[in-house]
Amino acid sequence: MLFGRRHPEKFGSKLRTLLWPRRSFSRSFRYLQKRVLRLNATPHAIAAGFAAGVFSSFTPFIGFHFLLAFALAYLVAGNMASAALGTAVGNPVTFPFIWGATYELGQFFLTSRTIDGTAPSGIGRALTHMDLASIWTPIVKPMLVGGIPLGTAAGLLAYGLVFAAARSFQKHRTRRILEGRPPARSLRGAEKAASADDAEYQRKTRFRDGEGSAQRSVTAAGHMPASD
Repeated sequence: MLFGRRHPEKFGSKLRTLLWPRRSFSRSFRYLQKRVLRLNATPHAIAAGFAAGVFSSFTPFIGFHFLLAFALAYLVAGNMASAALGTAVGNPVTFPFIWGATYELGQFFLTSRTIDGTAPSGIGRALTHMDLASIWTPIVKPMLVGGIPLGTAAGLLAYGLVFAAARSFQKHRTRRILEGRPPARSLRGAEKAASADDAEYQRKTRFRDGEGSAQRSVTAAGHMPASD
């Protein structure tokens, strides 16, 4: 395959890269930040799309975060690419904290049980058999109920931060572009000056050509033989 790896990457290496980036988390965060801010969209579209992706990451519907983010971004006039990037908030590092927080908050809302960090009983057997009906009430439902307020809060926070950053970035980029080019008025003045210089040059050229022609005529007349 063109531009493919000479030696295929092993599963262990892929898993390690997924859990711990090769070039540190700070560099990965800066890369994500630049990808979001450089999108060709309005600050609202960028921020709304990213907030939609953040909100979807707090739902328990693993595997459907992209679809949910796209649907929410469409409803709030957000950018689809920004929504896809926003789902990166949910990753193997943050998911344990998100799932724990949403489950505990959902249990508190549904049963008024004190948050104690106790895992639900039978979760291992239910996940092993992939029985959705058996895990809906004890696991998925509390995570969904708790994920809505937490996802909304995280989405609003992400919207405010991304909107301010995108607006500042676009203003800075516009200012740099304008500083690198002369104003339109100066361009028009330079064009007028160039046209005037060109007209003056052509006038002088015609004048010199006229003087040369007259001088050649006088010289030719002086060398003509006198008639009898």
